[in-house]
Amino acid sequence: MLREDIYRGRPACRVSQPLHTLPPKYRICKVANVSLKILFFGCHFLYINKHPVLRLFIAQLYSLFLSLSNPELITMVHVVVFLFILVTQVSAYRPCPKCGKIKVPYPLSTGENCGDPRYRIYRNNGALEFMSASGFYYKILSINPKANKLIIKPPLIQENTCYSSDLDQGGLMLDENLPFNISTSNTVMLFNCSDNILLSPLNCSSSSFCREFEEVGEGCGCKGTLCCHFLKDSSMTSHRIRARLGGCTAYTCVVDKQPDEPLESWNFGIELQWLPPF
Repeated sequence: MLREDIYRGRPACRVSQPLHTLPPKYRICKVANVSLKILFFGCHFLYINKHPVLRLFIAQLYSLFLSLSNPELITMVHVVVFLFILVTQVSAYRPCPKCGKIKVPYPLSTGENCGDPRYRIYRNNGALEFMSASGFYYKILSINPKANKLIIKPPLIQENTCYSSDLDQGGLMLDENLPFNISTSNTVMLFNCSDNILLSPLNCSSSSFCREFEEVGEGCGCKGTLCCHFLKDSSMTSHRIRARLGGCTAYTCVVDKQPDEPLESWNFGIELQWLPPF
């Protein structure tokens, strides 16, 4: 009868007396009802929280819970689990401290005790960096938390070879399993390209923006090579800017490039955007 009461939720299990005043069988019955609710909440926590240490800790607590027969001990386990979940969830929503003059808004994370680990960025001597899927680090120039966007510094172009510093990694490549992608505000300029690039839908004419960049600074080493530009839009992958031998060996990028904007006003950078956490 007691088992039926527990599983069917009969009135015998829905007593309102304090736990310590109940007969032993009713204590177990009442605790069982609470246990089902706690177990459901814990399973939901395990599903949404991907941290392996937290999963292991909760799993061990529930193993302990299942082995207990004393209602008071079971209640103590409930309290420990609830407090642990509460503390970890509060810390997970804590924004990370500033790095130099740049604020690190939630959900960006620079460590295990703040932000969301899926939005990981890195500190390096007072600067923030974004790591690509290939392990190359790009300096973060600015962060716009309201727009869920950040701008990273394009790779350096070696003047004597016209190679991007991330050429060995194949250019910029984002992990498609993470919530970042390349925004549509980027005008990408490619340099030292092979002739087969002409078959792609790029602007490789003498009026291409890349011709202006060849006249100054880093671009001087690429002068005279085949160069092209394109606007990063939805028709192209939003997770990669390719650089490779046999294609184009160097690239740079400008954010929000206007048609008649002079080179001195160009905002060099690669804008990334992130999906908000859910």
